[in-house]
Amino acid sequence: MAHIPLNLKQIKRVKDLAGQITDQVHGFIVEHSSLSVERAILRLYGVDGLADCGAPLPNRVVDIWQSDGNIATGISRPFAGAILASGESPQRTAELIAQGKLLLGDYAGGSQEQIEEKERELSEKAVAILEASKTRKAKKIEKVPLPVQPWRYLIVATGDIYEDRTQAESAVFSGADIIAVIRSTAQSLLDYVPYGPTTEGFGGTYATQANFKIMREALDKASIKHDRYVRLVNYASGLCMAEIAACAAIEDLDVLLNDSMYGILFRDINMQRTFIDQYFSRLICAKAAIIINTGEDNYLTTAHAVDSAHTVTASQLINEAMGKKAKLTDDLLGLGHAFEINPEIENAFLYELAHAQLAKELFPDAPLKYMPPTKHKSTDIFYSHCMDTLFNLASVTTGQGIHLTGILTEALHTPLMQDRYKSISSVNYVFNVARDLGEEIEFKKEGFIVKRAQQVLNETEMLLNEISNVGLMESISQGRFADISRPVDGGKGLDGVFKKGADYSNPVMDILEAVE
Repeated sequence: MAHIPLNLKQIKRVKDLAGQITDQVHGFIVEHSSLSVERAILRLYGVDGLADCGAPLPNRVVDIWQSDGNIATGISRPFAGAILASGESPQRTAELIAQGKLLLGDYAGGSQEQIEEKERELSEKAVAILEASKTRKAKKIEKVPLPVQPWRYLIVATGDIYEDRTQAESAVFSGADIIAVIRSTAQSLLDYVPYGPTTEGFGGTYATQANFKIMREALDKASIKHDRYVRLVNYASGLCMAEIAACAAIEDLDVLLNDSMYGILFRDINMQRTFIDQYFSRLICAKAAIIINTGEDNYLTTAHAVDSAHTVTASQLINEAMGKKAKLTDDLLGLGHAFEINPEIENAFLYELAHAQLAKELFPDAPLKYMPPTKHKSTDIFYSHCMDTLFNLASVTTGQGIHLTGILTEALHTPLMQDRYKSISSVNYVFNVARDLGEEIEFKKEGFIVKRAQQVLNETEMLLNEISNVGLMESISQGRFADISRPVDGGKGLDGVFKKGADYSNPVMDILEAVE
């Protein structure tokens, strides 16, 4: 594969800076928890379904403990005590608590030692669930081969999980390697996970554990039928990031959109809540072997794609450092970037090649997620198709990991099945005829592409130095990313953040953090 001659010492410097920035944020994370983290623990302990009032049972149990003023201890230990007091399963215990028939915090059922032993038992079973998901996926991949990268990623987004299933099966037939079920509009702002199969989403389909199960079963069958393993993607971002990660692990999802800053910038979710939730969600992903996809590509929809290219690279480096802090390995870091430069700019394709190659050089072992043009898409579908074809060429030439298929009707309507078919036909064509192009070319040492990549890396180092000096949260409040400013104490979900008490307990996190 062609390479850009970058300074290895400079690469180490920018990665060290990203690590320092992450360490600053992590100091805040370890002192706090959130309602979503606590609800995720209950889900991993075996709590699901709805309370009599219609609220999800994990929400109801945590809300009761919070209303009693005891949330600083976390939910794990009082819930373990409640199980001892009830003598029932975690599910039945949660139902009794929600019905007011069992009191959280009443430890009459056992001694402190017995409660802690029950906690250990619950947490070990929870971690075993995550490990079992990883094992099941590995066994599936042994039966059918993994496709060659770039993996062809196609979206379904009808709002009806059963129609999504039909469209997904069609997409796999056409050549898709990854199926992404787009989440219903604004679900990231819901502070609960809907329950059961859903058929009435808006602009997408609700992310629920039941929907995950339906799609996973369909793709397992499609994988066998077409003799290649097809991955399933959904979203673990927003106010229920940790809970959705738990649900996804239980149902063997392969990839989750899980970004440290996307929800802050584009959904106005409080940054404190986001950083806390993303850490625990990524610990879950690491143990269950779920690839995360980050959202740097979105920065260029609001900021200038040439002038702000370095903000994408800086964010990728920060996301990498945060991911590794949460035990994610390189093969699970699907860092995002995009082909979004205005096509009217001369040599726009060379800029795009430079940016894509720079990402590949900085993260050679990561399955980079490369996003297609959207901001400058035209209602002229033939022109849009040409743009997507050049994007396909950039992707295969620079050896991207995950290739999100551009759709020729992007600027017109929610794509139809035949639109997706035409788009993936173009991907299949370009990936075949230019498969080894990157092995055949070299970049001129003093040429446009090399100079542009070096310029972006230099600007990235300058930005990371500035962020390190003031801190990531303050930098976000100053609008350093995507030209969007968010205050540290603003946004949605801050009321779900709490400082851990001296007696806080989360043995699931303890086990996941102890992994070397």
